[in-house]
Amino acid sequence: MDYKFLLHIAFLMISNPAKAWEEIRLRPNIREVSFEYVYPMIGFSALAVFIGSIFERGWGNAEDYQYAMMNCAAVVVSLFGAFFLSSYLINMVRMRLLEQRDDILLSQQFVGYCMTVTFLLQILTGILPNMGIISILLQFYVIYLVWEGSEKLLDVTEDKRTALTIIASVILLVCPPMIRFVFDQLNILLN
Repeated sequence: MDYKFLLHIAFLMISNPAKAWEEIRLRPNIREVSFEYVYPMIGFSALAVFIGSIFERGWGNAEDYQYAMMNCAAVVVSLFGAFFLSSYLINMVRMRLLEQRDDILLSQQFVGYCMTVTFLLQILTGILPNMGIISILLQFYVIYLVWEGSEKLLDVTEDKRTALTIIASVILLVCPPMIRFVFDQLNILLN
């Protein structure tokens, strides 16, 4: 795993998305996105939430540790689920709206890098839980990442770019909290 590339792309996706998408487009193997970017970012997010939960509640007894582990599990489930559900839905949108061929790997690559903001904000709010309001506002940067990526990676024409940006942005913004909500409700129900 290339952590230097991971940090480089994460930084570029925030500071210069157009350049980041160009570098991503030129990478030869699109299968690498899951193992080299998405899974490590999910791991970092989970670690940040675990550490933040331990510092928030302490580690004096088993309930505090259980609380930290449940928060960590909720983040992992919501981010994994959001990644795969968003990839599937955006692949369907690509096939129907854009009339492109079925290419789930391309959709996973697109979604994985578009979720950079989600990953970084999860890391930030995991360590600093009081940043939740700012995190909600910064989530909308995903729209710009989708806009840039739709042109550079998906080769979307100008007339369909706005529609794809709106649909994909809604999918990317709604899936993680929706899956987290379902996980939390199931956790309450099963406990």
